[in-house]
Amino acid sequence: MSSKAFKVTVTKNGPYLVNGAVPIGTQHVVTNAQGESLDWRAGHAYPPEKVGEKVALCRCGHSGDKPFCDGSHKKIGFDGTETASREPFLEQANRSEGPGLTLLDAEKLCGSGRFCDTQGQIWNLIGRTDEPETREVVRHQAACCPTGRLVVLEAATGQPLEPHFPPSIGLVEDTAKGVLGPIWVRGGIPVTAADGTIYEVRNRVALCRCGASSNKPFCDGSHASIGFTAES
Repeated sequence: MSSKAFKVTVTKNGPYLVNGAVPIGTQHVVTNAQGESLDWRAGHAYPPEKVGEKVALCRCGHSGDKPFCDGSHKKIGFDGTETASREPFLEQANRSEGPGLTLLDAEKLCGSGRFCDTQGQIWNLIGRTDEPETREVVRHQAACCPTGRLVVLEAATGQPLEPHFPPSIGLVEDTAKGVLGPIWVRGGIPVTAADGTIYEVRNRVALCRCGASSNKPFCDGSHASIGFTAES
């Protein structure tokens, strides 16, 4: 299905409203014995009858029916004020030029996925992307970044090397850290702010679901620092 059939709307101090029967399932960070993030593994998929044409996903982090909203935002007086920049990604990102690939990095979108830290860190590896093996490592690390903080371009053409995602939502689970991560919106699904503004439509973005991000509605990695779990 086209991503045009789906949309996510941020409600004022309330949940995310997801329209269009978007496929929703858990996505687990795969790590090695040292706890380094290597890849993704799909987990539980919610059945269509549970999701429906419209579903409300918890944004405050206090629902007793995670990932779904149970009205807890009203009980706790959740302040979901959106503070994220409305600037396009290209205006937010820093550029690191390599011989084979160019790295774009919008640091405010960091979601603590840690894929960028393996094998010497992506910022160091970008200078060696004329080496086929290093190029593939960098491409993979950037592609695994759920928030879209990191994007790589072909140095010669400027063409982005983006992973293909069907329109879907992944609920991130970081077992190595013992925490629940963000709501991973994939495949160009538009996200509309509470004031009606549509954020830049991107292949992948990550929305905060712990309620603690200082870059709402997007994830800033706060779930890791506060130890966000299903019992939170």
